[in-house]
Amino acid sequence: MTHAQARAIYNRIGALQDTQRFYEDPAVRLLVEHADLGAAQAVIEFGCGTGRHAATMLREQLPQNAHYVGIDQSQRMVQLSRERLSRWADRSAVWQTDGRPVIEADDQSFDRFWSTYVLDLLSPEDIAEVLDEAHRLLRPEGRLCLVSLTQGETAFQHGVSAVLRRVYAVQPALLGGCRPLRLRSFLDPDRWSILFRRVVSRFGIPSEVIVATPIGA
Repeated sequence: MTHAQARAIYNRIGALQDTQRFYEDPAVRLLVEHADLGAAQAVIEFGCGTGRHAATMLREQLPQNAHYVGIDQSQRMVQLSRERLSRWADRSAVWQTDGRPVIEADDQSFDRFWSTYVLDLLSPEDIAEVLDEAHRLLRPEGRLCLVSLTQGETAFQHGVSAVLRRVYAVQPALLGGCRPLRLRSFLDPDRWSILFRRVVSRFGIPSEVIVATPIGA
């Protein structure tokens, strides 16, 4: 799927993206448990969507002086996020990108690099570039915080993943352009130390949760 195709899908989906929370929320809650957001001063979210997770961070999880930056290529998602985060306008910003996985920010300028259900709609080449950017942007003790659809670890999860892959092969737009993948396989062990990893399932839909810290940042 091209960047333009993905942008068109999410411009069309808009606020309906939040209906996916029925299977996303358990994985995101687990990510929050291990992300140590209370110690973060600067967070960047790659693919901020409607701003739902950012609002929760700013309201409940981040220190009162912490700053948040969200980026997204969808004009509609950027608009929704800005509206949702307006009450925290003094310590948040939402930027629109052209879809390329290049982030205009200084090296080692963030404590957390956050991305949920976004890498699974990117090409392997784009995923690698996003992870390169995350490694560049994170401070030495920073944390990479990721969730994606995955292939599952039980027979039932494998079956659901197989159905999702078939749907993706025929009509990827039905899944928002996302498909199951194994996040761990993209993390170079010479560059990332995995602090936490788990596969969780909701209604048979498996998600992989990873928290890692950069090596040699």
